[in-house]
Amino acid sequence: MKICVTSNGPTMDASVDPRFGRCQYFVFVNSETMEYEAMPNPSIGASSGAGIQAAQTVADKGAGVVITGQVGPNAIQTLGATNISIVTGASGTVSDAIEQYKSGQLQAAPAAPGAPAPGMPAAGMPGAGMGRGMGRGGGRGGGRGMGGGMGQGMGRGMGLAAPVTPTPPVPSQPAQTLDEEIQVLESKMIEIKAKLEELKK
Repeated sequence: MKICVTSNGPTMDASVDPRFGRCQYFVFVNSETMEYEAMPNPSIGASSGAGIQAAQTVADKGAGVVITGQVGPNAIQTLGATNISIVTGASGTVSDAIEQYKSGQLQAAPAAPGAPAPGMPAAGMPGAGMGRGMGRGGGRGGGRGMGGGMGQGMGRGMGLAAPVTPTPPVPSQPAQTLDEEIQVLESKMIEIKAKLEELKK
């Protein structure tokens, strides 16, 4: 797994930078081999939105975990939307921070207000859910899909589109509940297909 540590320098012996969006460097460490790659933070001089830009940089590098001192709510929401875990409270050197993480001494950052649960897409971002989309179209294109995150339902109604309203964050559900819903939906699909076949005869 690739771990990103915010740092004041480009080496494993550099101290942890407590800032995320405006840290000096990102050090990406392979947790198994401890090989690392350092890069200057391109958003350190951003006039605004440094946290979001930094989060996008980390996501582009394929990191699975971010270790830092503190993270703003916008960066937390952006990182959460890409399934990157956020760990705060690190201190000492980059090497120290990795050891603190491996030994469970660091804690996950609290979710930002309105942020999606881990694994759920942020509002306004495309849902990557595996939704099987039993769209409740009814001719109005209102298919909402039952797939974990605004799951791109297949409601293809040709009527007038319903007004778009903000979608509240989707609460996380136990895997077992989702599996049960999927089974119920699949059985309904089988019944619908059977009825369609009968009507065609």
